[in-house]
Amino acid sequence: MDLNQLALFVRVVEAGSFTAAAVRLDLPKSSVSRGIAALEQDLNVRLLQRTTRTLHLTDAGQSLYQVASHALEEIERATTCAGELQDLPRGKVRMTAPEDVGRLLIAPIMARFMQQYPDIDLDVVLTPRNVDLVQEGFDLAVRVGRLADSSLVARPLGVLRIGLFASPDYLQKQGMPQAVRDLGHHNCLDFRGTGRGETQWRLVGPDGLKTVAVRARLNADSLSYLETLIASSAGIGPLPLYAGGVARANAPLPRLVRVLPEYATSGEPLHLVTPTARFIPKRVRLLIDMLTEAIRRELDGSDPA
Repeated sequence: MDLNQLALFVRVVEAGSFTAAAVRLDLPKSSVSRGIAALEQDLNVRLLQRTTRTLHLTDAGQSLYQVASHALEEIERATTCAGELQDLPRGKVRMTAPEDVGRLLIAPIMARFMQQYPDIDLDVVLTPRNVDLVQEGFDLAVRVGRLADSSLVARPLGVLRIGLFASPDYLQKQGMPQAVRDLGHHNCLDFRGTGRGETQWRLVGPDGLKTVAVRARLNADSLSYLETLIASSAGIGPLPLYAGGVARANAPLPRLVRVLPEYATSGEPLHLVTPTARFIPKRVRLLIDMLTEAIRRELDGSDPA
């Protein structure tokens, strides 16, 4: 039995299709198909039932996968551990995150990681989509909001708090809101709003939760886009409050002013997720550790006051 064909079989099962496995392994789909066919011929048994779009394991395939996946994991663990005893960690790590979080929060951390580990290459995909980590070959992801039930392993990073900001020019012309209710008289820019003009903003402050109806002159799904509009005096809008973020009142962007600084949104949970809690290569663990420590420190500094 060819161990390469056995490893190919495991990757096909994990990916869910020949096409997805070919993408993950950077191989032609025809090579993947031939490899599985050769393995089935060597074993004289059908391992996969093929349909137009999906694959299903036969009983023999299920038995082989359970044994082979564990064996390959142990081989990978042994190989990685042996290499780590002699060399600096090396290889590629693939991760994904929302665009705004990736640009504003994660990018500086990745720069430090690259300097500290020059032999580890990074493949970062910034997208609003919750990608399938297993089928698309990602090692980890940072996600905003409540997580759906899944087999992913989630590490809580903290809460992404959002404050309100405006430009000095806008405030000079329209005045600084003195209370939450005053926001109803201002041009407001909303993040992921309803698009129906009037919307409800829920803000938490020293006197608890307050809700105010505002006129959302613009709705956008990008905090970076909102930042540009706010800086251009288009109105008052939400931006993240994490310690190193662009939206800090004392950040190197003097054109932005915190509005009602004692108030912020209740926040969205931030998680780092991985496909499995079993064996994780050292290069991935190193990035997980650095991201977890740095992001938690940033979010701990996001005092709404």
